[in-house]
Amino acid sequence: MIEEKELPKGWIYVSLGELFLIERGGSPRPIDEYITEAENGLNWIKIGDTKGITKYIYHTKEKIRPEGLHKTRMVYQDDFILSNSMSFGHPYIMKTEGCIHDGWLVIRTPKSLIDTNYLYHILSSSFVYQQFSNLAKGSTVKNLNIEAVQQVNIFLPPLSEQNRIVSKIEELFSSLDKGIESLITAQEQLKVYRQAVLKWAFEGKLTNKNVKEGELPKGWKRLTLGNIANRNSQKALPSEMPEAKFIGMDCIEPNTLRPFKFYDFKEFKSAGNVFKKNQVLYGRMRPYLNKVYKAEIDGTCSGEFIILDCLNDFNPDLLKYILHHRDFVRFANHKTSGDRPRISFEEIADYPVNVCKPEEQQLIVSEIESRLSVCDKIEESISTSLIQAEALRQSILKKAFEGKLVEQDPNDEPASKLLERIKAEREKNKPVKKVKTKKKKTANG
Repeated sequence: MIEEKELPKGWIYVSLGELFLIERGGSPRPIDEYITEAENGLNWIKIGDTKGITKYIYHTKEKIRPEGLHKTRMVYQDDFILSNSMSFGHPYIMKTEGCIHDGWLVIRTPKSLIDTNYLYHILSSSFVYQQFSNLAKGSTVKNLNIEAVQQVNIFLPPLSEQNRIVSKIEELFSSLDKGIESLITAQEQLKVYRQAVLKWAFEGKLTNKNVKEGELPKGWKRLTLGNIANRNSQKALPSEMPEAKFIGMDCIEPNTLRPFKFYDFKEFKSAGNVFKKNQVLYGRMRPYLNKVYKAEIDGTCSGEFIILDCLNDFNPDLLKYILHHRDFVRFANHKTSGDRPRISFEEIADYPVNVCKPEEQQLIVSEIESRLSVCDKIEESISTSLIQAEALRQSILKKAFEGKLVEQDPNDEPASKLLERIKAEREKNKPVKKVKTKKKKTANG
């Protein structure tokens, strides 16, 4: 990014604190007593309301009673709000009005003196986010306070040039977003195809081309999970297996079928469950997370895994895919309840499984892996393209804020003049602080 001395003619490098009034939200407490469904309720803007959106907030899920207004802060249409905790530094533009809690900052902008969309784009840039990240406080959870945001610097061009920059950015982003949308659609189609491959496999359609819908191929039979696998519950202390690796529930990402990390068992104090190569580990807590692993090593694991031994030469890779299929996930979810749902082996043992001879099982596994391998390569290519698309987005923003995206117009009023008007407008609209007056003491006081 350019230094201040390299600024295009008419531009200035200025802090957000010089430009805008920045205020923090607040919460009436206890908040549950203020939540209401009444028509006169005020929109209560929560971080969760931004799920699935990137720019505008049009509505909220909850409202609070008007009596809580004095403990919070009102924001209005076209105000900027900025998350200041957890996923801090994400800007949103209000397209409704409501109240913000203390996880938000509001940036009051003079609407006629700065292009709202220009501000949105520069606040969304990696250049500004890096400043947010450097200024955020906290060791475990980082937070942005008003003073930190006031220190963040941005490039301010003349107002007319802001308008031209926004038009060009949004023209380029429109094409980029269409490409990204196509990539995300392809990702979703891959998920559907993966599950379809597993469904065909379990119905015998990958190895028997003439199977009729609802019928099993010749020689197949319908059993239950309890007929093809048994639970193993051997335990060991770290001193008994000092060289072993340990797998916790956090070691496996949902739907990945393999750990991304291992722990050293010797670092633990309590016993772990012992598993052997080719046994299948199934995460029993929150079945919807779909944490499944066919062991490729001997090791130990958390008690949150059910360890399964295949019976009667049933193929452990095929068992892994059965547990991974969405039909099994739905079955397991249906058996659980509560905030931390768990499932037992006994509860999944009656899940229906179509079984064929071991030789055909191996052929089915080969067919599954051949197709899923192609999916993996396509998905890797899509992921790479999405990363490149985001890099291109940031490259466009970088050029925009270096003054290289559109031509400068020497007739534009310089931003220094604009800054003077912004400061005057901000001063005019600055809230008046209430002065507390001391009560006069009476003769008897």
